[in-house]
Amino acid sequence: MKVIGLMSGTSVDGIDAALVEIAGTTLDLRVELLAGATYPYPDAIRSQILAVCSGERLSLLELAALDDAIADCFAQAVQAIQVDRPLAVLVGSHGQTLYHRPTTDRAMGYSLQLGRGALIAAMTQIETIDNFRAADIAAGGQGAPLVPKPDAYLLGHPIEHRCIQNIGGIGNVTYLPPHNQPDWERQVCGWDTGPGNSLLDLAVTQLSQGKLTFDRDGAWAATGRSCKSLVQKWLEEDYFRAVPPKSTGRELFGAEYLQACLLDASAADLSAADLLATLTDFTASSIADSYRRFLPRLPDRVLLCGGGSRNLYLRQRLEHHLPHIAIETTDTAGLDGDYKEAIAFAVLAYWRKCGIPGNFPLATGAKQAVLLGDVHPVY
Repeated sequence: MKVIGLMSGTSVDGIDAALVEIAGTTLDLRVELLAGATYPYPDAIRSQILAVCSGERLSLLELAALDDAIADCFAQAVQAIQVDRPLAVLVGSHGQTLYHRPTTDRAMGYSLQLGRGALIAAMTQIETIDNFRAADIAAGGQGAPLVPKPDAYLLGHPIEHRCIQNIGGIGNVTYLPPHNQPDWERQVCGWDTGPGNSLLDLAVTQLSQGKLTFDRDGAWAATGRSCKSLVQKWLEEDYFRAVPPKSTGRELFGAEYLQACLLDASAADLSAADLLATLTDFTASSIADSYRRFLPRLPDRVLLCGGGSRNLYLRQRLEHHLPHIAIETTDTAGLDGDYKEAIAFAVLAYWRKCGIPGNFPLATGAKQAVLLGDVHPVY
């Protein structure tokens, strides 16, 4: 089955689209990437998304208009990636997260993704599945991370313990025990590790007065010096001690959190480059710290994906904090790291059509495995 997966993460870099051919179900799952591309949002829409994520208020009229505008961008991505290529019969769209409130002992979680699937289906004339997080939340889960199950069947290994570490705006990890272990599927776990690129991108935008939106290859940060005492201070944030399953977003690691970091950096007399080096080290340290706290054992290999996997300085800091562990990208395992998340949502849509649950309860905290996603047929 030819499926298009669509994903735009908390960095709001653009819409990742992956056109894939999928066969099999779980243990025999096979995915071939036919095409992958990233389609940037128009500047006005991206700015509005970031403003709303930072607390700007919208009327219901404005919210509806933004929902439609995002759906239009997603539909255009579907149409663009199919030009001169085989046509898909299904679209799996994660949408654009505007708000995520994790599930707690006292309250069910809430997660809002805009870019309504019904409009994507109407515009593209392709059946579309969206709203993947809602069913897991209804079952008592966090609604995140949802990639562990696709990761398990696409990137697991017969004898290696692996971690699949996505570094988007927020970082998330999937732990995969070897497939040769009895009942290995019940040991797969995952959680949001904390900030990925979110604080870095916000800092770069502010420090460059909007001339830059990210630090390419970590080149600017690499000219600075990390302040270890600040990294340790920031790691005292309660989130890092909370036991998984857990999830987070810009609601915590966003503009307000960065302002506190900037105050600390100013008090420590850090230069702009030193601040970026420290924030980069903070992301790497938070990932390594969560592995040591919560994994049943450290992995033999870490496979990186997402935009942060291309940040050479971030990767160096991760290698520093996880010595003696092979750190590569998912590309080395045959899955394009730039589109791995979009591919995952193509798989989740495919499983929804096949009647196969898409969540791993140990990763999300749901009471049971459930079908994920709302189906929007073509009329």
